[in-house]
Amino acid sequence: MTVLESQRLILDAARESDVPAIADALADFDIAKNLATAPHPYSEKDARDFLVRAAEGRARGEDYCFAIRRKTDDLVLGCCGLHLKKGTYEIGYWIAKPFWRQGFATEAAARLVEFAFADLKAAEVWAGWYHDNPFSGRVLGKLGFTADHVAKQHSLARGVDVLCNRARLTAADFGRKRAA
Repeated sequence: MTVLESQRLILDAARESDVPAIADALADFDIAKNLATAPHPYSEKDARDFLVRAAEGRARGEDYCFAIRRKTDDLVLGCCGLHLKKGTYEIGYWIAKPFWRQGFATEAAARLVEFAFADLKAAEVWAGWYHDNPFSGRVLGKLGFTADHVAKQHSLARGVDVLCNRARLTAADFGRKRAA
């Protein structure tokens, strides 16, 4: 089982005991609407189904989903993951609303990208953020992601296709950004 650490966070596999926290956070439409596959409303059954899919994806080596935990108290702040799509990894993340604007998304995403390049030997990582979620775009910008294109992507919670900014980060660019 892979466990990743950063200054304030531990990233590890979500567990059954995390179901209430995950379900509670994703029941908030402001969070669910910014994720492609989260339904709304979101229930504890949805969270349990997520845990099963995450374990199956990890076993296949296609998905690396992590609960984002605060080191000081093991509290689940959100989730993040790398998902293998068409031979390259895509990063995704969410943070529960009480923890927004405290740098947790940037810290978790940075550690996850480092894992992608150092451990998974990814050549590049892709990401996307919906046009009306500029905060996610700022997180990716801090990590060195660069805009690639805009495309429509379905949002299950919204029930419609939404304009999605697509960006990528190469291993070389990440290394340069970290060295600077």
